[in-house]
Amino acid sequence: MVHRTLDRTASQTSHTGGPRHASWDGSPSDVPYGAYVDPAVFSQERERIFQGPVWHYVALECEIPSPGDYVSVYIGTTPVVANRAADRGIHAFVNRCAHRGATVVRGRRGHCEGTHTCIYHQWTYDLQGRLVGVPYRRGLSGTGGFPEDFDPGQHGLRTLRVAVLHGIVFATFDAGAPPLEIFLGRSAVERLQRLFSRPVKVIGYQRQQIRANWKLMIENVKDSYHGALLHAFNSKFGFFRSTQRGEVWVSDNGVHSMLTTYDTEGERVAALMGGVTSYKPQLTLADSTMLSAVREFRDPIVTSIVSLFPSFLLLHTLNFLGFRSVWPKSPGEFEMVWTYLGYADDTPQMIDRRLRQLNLFGAGGYVSMEDAHALELTQRAVSGEGGTGTGVAALGGRDTATQDHLVTEVAIRGFWRGWRTLMESRGDDGSAADGVPAGKLPPAASTPGDPARVPPC
Repeated sequence: MVHRTLDRTASQTSHTGGPRHASWDGSPSDVPYGAYVDPAVFSQERERIFQGPVWHYVALECEIPSPGDYVSVYIGTTPVVANRAADRGIHAFVNRCAHRGATVVRGRRGHCEGTHTCIYHQWTYDLQGRLVGVPYRRGLSGTGGFPEDFDPGQHGLRTLRVAVLHGIVFATFDAGAPPLEIFLGRSAVERLQRLFSRPVKVIGYQRQQIRANWKLMIENVKDSYHGALLHAFNSKFGFFRSTQRGEVWVSDNGVHSMLTTYDTEGERVAALMGGVTSYKPQLTLADSTMLSAVREFRDPIVTSIVSLFPSFLLLHTLNFLGFRSVWPKSPGEFEMVWTYLGYADDTPQMIDRRLRQLNLFGAGGYVSMEDAHALELTQRAVSGEGGTGTGVAALGGRDTATQDHLVTEVAIRGFWRGWRTLMESRGDDGSAADGVPAGKLPPAASTPGDPARVPPC
């Protein structure tokens, strides 16, 4: 593999064309802090990751069941609309008017009657993003008008490729991106199949602004190390403890991961967690109903945390099912949208159970509320030092292969290996030593099998 040397000066560029922000050697376990603070890195991420050969979550089919239904989201910093058109297909396009650049669709979600109209000059687009209405195109009372060669067909909204998997809608800007299932890999596809084997419905949303780099959130979800150390409720109630039987799956290209814990039978919590200050065996809940759960799957999985590159983070534990979408805003801030799910055939009692468990795993939940604070502490300290220095993610070794335990940072290392593949120029011939074109990810699974260790229910 050909590597770049990156220095700390954001305003400079390297001879290979990438931003120079920190020194990075050949190991994905050593992460330069400049990657979290450098505006040049952030700009390059927008180009090579968020508009590169990568698939991004944009919607659920159940959110847009009828023609005219839409949601507005972001891919990186780019505003995007996904809607269902009259042909029943789902289409996605950039939410920026082709006339003067104003936002076209201003609502977060809703329904329109066949077209979207920009408020500024009333340019109108159909549900596939095609320009279908231009006021005064032929002039007014014999004056003005657009030139004779003005072609509305050349002024539609920028469209994206769309693919749907198990009711989840993904989109990409890159015509050369691999098919979605190849991008994700078989293991990730099977885990999604397990969780989305029945039709789902949305039971709530929350939005959260966090003053930290977006990659810190992705690392956090891939990080099995902190689960029982930062979160007292994790260590007490067994949602995620390093002492549990579990595994960390990493895709062959490094970018996707799944953290899985299994039943706690035989776990020696007291003996192994005794010296951990966040482990509080005396901790109890005044309202224990939020811990009430019914078994929904035939497998022994307790917690399933799925991280799909770059910014789709899915959690299932107890009867909680939900995911987070991460929208970067700047090198030091991102927005996170929480979407909470139930199944379409849930009873009112099951919906109530799922909603109660938001008190554990939602944005302000007992289990998850410390994460945002920890990320902001990291960003504050790293920024204060100007992005100098290097962090280390070497727990469990320095490789990026799947591991059958939780005492590891392997998923973080995998993320950075894939990130560098997309971000770094590779060589004078435009390819890496392994023959992968510059800015292209190798397949998520390099062999046909890649079976998930726990088959879908």
